[in-house]
Amino acid sequence: MNQSLDRRALMLGLGGTAVAALVGACRASPAVAETFPVQLSEAAWRKKLSPQAFNVLRKEATERPYSSPLNNEKRAGTFTCAGCANPLFSSKTKFESGTGWPSFWAPLKGSVGTRRDVSLGIPRTEVHCARCGGHQGHVFDDGPPPTGKRYCMNGAAMNFRPS
Repeated sequence: MNQSLDRRALMLGLGGTAVAALVGACRASPAVAETFPVQLSEAAWRKKLSPQAFNVLRKEATERPYSSPLNNEKRAGTFTCAGCANPLFSSKTKFESGTGWPSFWAPLKGSVGTRRDVSLGIPRTEVHCARCGGHQGHVFDDGPPPTGKRYCMNGAAMNFRPS
């Protein structure tokens, strides 16, 4: 076989591995990347949460669009973190985005944190609970006034507490 072709394949393989490592470093698990006031072992999180909530909150999965009952929640109240009950969003900031996920134009003050996410190869802003680090979703710059933000959240990562 052609020796230069083997070297090229090796270099491309090493380059791909480096990119994958870099992407992984840019999107570390919330429990590893930062320290949060509420911390549980993986086993404790698994025991506390449903399998879907665990995958979203602790493994940064995304639920299927239009699968959450919270997408259609219209009552007055507060959306809280399914992991630690931290109040995240007021129903006053919820709006219909047409995306299939519960969307809000602003979180409650100090309730969430953000970090850069390049897991899909494009930069996005990941949103997590400020208390337990649980993954909630992403925020985009295509929302309504007054903020112009769309906090596109996973319903599996939240509970609803009516007023």
